[in-house]
Amino acid sequence: MGRFSDPDEIFADERVLDEDYVPESLVARDDEMSSYVEVLRSVANGASPRNMFVYGAPGVGKTLATRMILDELLEDQKQFDDVSVDTVWTNCKSDTSYQVACNLVNHFRSRQRQINSTGHPRGAIHNKLWQHIDDSDHTHILFVLDEVASLDSDDDLLYQIPRARSNGNITDTRIGLIGISNDFKFRDQLSPSVEATLCDYEIHFKPYNADDLVNILSQRAEKAFRANVLSSEVIPLISAKVAQRTGSARRALKILLTSGHTARDNSDARVTESHVEKAHQKVQRELIKDELEALPTQSHVILYTVLQLSREGKTPAKRSDILDRYEQVARQIRRDPMSDRTLHRRLNQLSKQAFLNRSERNQGINGGSYFEYSFDGSQEILIDVLDSQNFNW
Repeated sequence: MGRFSDPDEIFADERVLDEDYVPESLVARDDEMSSYVEVLRSVANGASPRNMFVYGAPGVGKTLATRMILDELLEDQKQFDDVSVDTVWTNCKSDTSYQVACNLVNHFRSRQRQINSTGHPRGAIHNKLWQHIDDSDHTHILFVLDEVASLDSDDDLLYQIPRARSNGNITDTRIGLIGISNDFKFRDQLSPSVEATLCDYEIHFKPYNADDLVNILSQRAEKAFRANVLSSEVIPLISAKVAQRTGSARRALKILLTSGHTARDNSDARVTESHVEKAHQKVQRELIKDELEALPTQSHVILYTVLQLSREGKTPAKRSDILDRYEQVARQIRRDPMSDRTLHRRLNQLSKQAFLNRSERNQGINGGSYFEYSFDGSQEILIDVLDSQNFNW
């Protein structure tokens, strides 16, 4: 027998713990699923879709719930009279409104007819999209924009899609938009015309509590692990750790999977508390690195700027001091510096993501109050990420 032929003593099917695994049912999301049904009932009845925004922190089931409910809608449409539904998904991470529009156009095209995301007038891209929609055999098309907050203030497409029919750009197909976002304040950044047009309905996903996570992990563990492999303290320990910080099922499942890998790599017969502790540290480091790598280039520049000031003993630093140094760094790496207003928004975002500490200083009636920022994280991980982005720091 080959070395890979030996039976796995820990896992029965570790794929059940993968991020892209779709369970038969979602734990603790009955209310959210009912809200989806309420909103999508219009489609089932042949009426125009209601646009919706779905909010929640990473790992709380937004995308999975959306995918499951839309799959259910696509399955049930076989019973509808004169209703045919299509769904178009795209992830907006690091894309502009223009690039997202190109991705939507390419959904309707064969690989040989894909368009590039540069070199076309914006209006021409929109016209191609409207033509594809009208040429579709479906009565309804739902556009799902995941990570929609990445568009920031570049919200032209969010205005164009919901109004395409009323503006006469399409005539037959009824279309709707579902935006999924980790940023609860994204709606506040939309222009008034977009907000009035787009935000018909909102669904909020709360973080999972410890009991929810116990149920989620137990549901997956039953299929993922062999009998009597998990020690009784493993799932409650992981659930407590994750509920205390993020309430993310994705993170809890990753820790459970890594705990099993750790036990298997050590040729241990059972997964125990000690494996969880090691897995938790490893996953925390990997997640921080992944989140850092996913940030836009300008956010990397800001973090490096604050790191420089920290090494010089000049933090916590006011925004004005960060702006001065940031402009120097941006010019050094040949990037156009952001405006003070945009820098302020990015600093707040990085604070919410726990990459920066933000503290308020009050100098009394005459001095006023202001925020100061300092670096919050592993300098080693940040430098590793910056090096991987091929920046000449």
